[in-house]
Order: sequence, then structure tokens, then C-alpha cells
Amino acid sequence: METAYESSTYQAASKVAGNIAVHFLKHIAAAAENSEEELATPPGTRAVEVMIDVAFWASLQREEGVPPRISLAFLHPDQAGKPLLFSQRLPLTSKILSKLAPGVERAGVHVGVWYDEYEMYIWGTTTKLPNYCFVLDVSEPGLLVIKHRSNRGLGKFTNVAMLKGDQVKIVNENSGLLPDSPAILRSLLGLNTSALWNDPVNVLIQMAVSMRAHKRGGILLVTPSHHDGWKESIIHPLQYPISPVFSGVADLICKDSNVVSELYWQNALRREIENISGLTAVDGATVINDRHQLLTFGAKIARAGHSEPVEQVLFSEPVVDGTPRMIHPSNIGGTRHLSAAQFVHDQQEALALVASQDGYFTVFSWSNCVQVVQAHRIDILLI
Repeated sequence: METAYESSTYQAASKVAGNIAVHFLKHIAAAAENSEEELATPPGTRAVEVMIDVAFWASLQREEGVPPRISLAFLHPDQAGKPLLFSQRLPLTSKILSKLAPGVERAGVHVGVWYDEYEMYIWGTTTKLPNYCFVLDVSEPGLLVIKHRSNRGLGKFTNVAMLKGDQVKIVNENSGLLPDSPAILRSLLGLNTSALWNDPVNVLIQMAVSMRAHKRGGILLVTPSHHDGWKESIIHPLQYPISPVFSGVADLICKDSNVVSELYWQNALRREIENISGLTAVDGATVINDRHQLLTFGAKIARAGHSEPVEQVLFSEPVVDGTPRMIHPSNIGGTRHLSAAQFVHDQQEALALVASQDGYFTVFSWSNCVQVVQAHRIDILLI
């Protein structure tokens, strides 16, 4: 696509646009070969560059003192179901985006962007997107996230890249192909997605997103339901024991989808997830089992009596050039991360999700292949 736009003034836009355009072209072509339907039109390099450039400068403006939160989608109105159409299209500029932002910042609302032979323009808004549609979210000043949704998953979008100032990270989809990759990582990378809202991994992803959103930091430990060995790694007495176990999320997951509407089910599940994830803001760890039953919160992690201190973990981030490396767990983020790594080192069937106050999010799991705790930093996939 050629337009009358001048070269981007946000240098990261031109740096990353080509790789992102190739990503969408590859995925949409593969989906077409698999006879998938309702596929988006892949954006060209120039379209990606222009949208990133305009969105970045819009993110730095404020409307009545509030920074914009806005989602742009590259699609023609004919692909948008029943869109809200403006009687006159608007030019795609940072000023117009910042003015428009207060009215379109709700989750699920996307500003539709298309082009003609002269320029890119805004045609209206939509809540329906074709599969693999290019979506660009302005999350906070200077922070942009590029993502798409495939028809294999109805929940979390699959993130493609993150741009924060001059920092650019492109997601490496192949980082989830190792045999010991935890299911939450594989799902977020779009490798093993499920269209079911009550899929256990989708529920865990929603918990992770909710944990990160409260911005207080926290630990969520996921333990096996067939034994209580996790208690060996917790200081007793428990400060906030739950008896009987709380099964708000677990009961909803098991509910027959034919009994209640999907909308009711989703809203009820969201409330229960926020109920549990909110407890992770309390000092200490929140413990659930793999059936999503709440066991305790505010628990203090301690090294099991039979164990040695954890000295290193295999740290990685699912981004291009993100080479895994052995480091001491305290170098990831301090005491919270060290205690989570120790817990997984001692309880190798368990999973530990750790949110930092600064937005970082790490999943600790045990690798049977290399016999070491692995730490996957996945915040780039949760934004």
C-alpha cells in the first residue's frame, strides 16, 4: 500500500513494521490453506508503520488530563459485521485519535482503520473482527501492543509485539515448542488454544491477567489436587486457612453450559476469578489446586526440610533473540521470585505465577528434561 504519508517520526515504527507485516501475511495464508473462514486482510508494511507511528504520538497526548487508551483495527467496514459508521471518514492522525479516545476506550471496542490510494483513514468503530485481524492497542503513554485473535480461541488475544518508547519486543512463537513448556505459555503463544471459556488453562490465563491488573504484586501457587505435599513448603500455622476449600471457580467450570447462557457464565466466572486474584495482593502466597479450588492465602513460603536452597533457574522470555540463560532467581525480581522458585524446586508438580508491582509477570515450573526450575517471563503476552 502506498499513501501520501511522510516517513515515520517514531523510529521504532519503521524498524519493526516489516517483520510484523510478514507475521500477519504468514498466519493468514496458513489459515486460508486450512480452509479457515472469516479471515482478515493482511496489512502491508507501510500500513503497519503508519498505524504504529500515529498511535505512538497519540499515546503521548492527553484529553482533559487523561492519557488515551484506544484499540485500532485494520479492516474494511464490510468485514466488521454491523459496524458503527461515521457519515464522513476521518484522517488517521494522532490529534484525532486522542480526541476520539474517551468515547472508544471500553474493552472490545475497536476503531476501524482502512486506506485508499491517498491516505489511511478512520471509518468508525466495531466490536466484531475477522480472524487474524491486525489490532494495535494503546495501553498507556508510549506503550503499544500489536495482537490478533484466531478462530481457535475466544478469550485472550494473541500478542505479536510490544513497543515501549525505543524498546521493541517481537514475540517468538517457537519458544513454546519445548516439551517442558507450561500449558499457560503454549496457550498464550497460540499453540494450544481452546475455544472453551471454561478450559482450565484459559481460566488460569484470566487469573494471571487479573493478578497483573491490581498492580500490587503477588504469588499464585497451583498445586496438585491428589495430595497435599505443598504444605511441606509453607510455614504453619497458616494465617488465612480456608475450610472447606472455596470452590467458586471450580463449580463454574463444571457447570453444564446448557443450563445457563454463555454471557451469564462468563460474567460469573469473571467475578469469581477477581475474587481469588484479589487475594494475591495480600502479603504471602495464594494457594489453589489444579481444580481451581482455593486452599489458603497470605501463606509464607519456606524451604522444605528435605531440600537444598535453589541456586539457579533457567530464565527465558518468549521474544525474538530471547536466549534462555541460567541465573539466580533473586536476579529476576527479588524475594518474591526467590520464594516462588524455591517452592517449585521443592514441589515439582506445582506451578507458581508471580506478578511484580512494576508489571512484570513470571511463571515458574519444573523442567524434567534439564532437572531445573524454569522461569518464563510472560508479561509481554498478558498486556
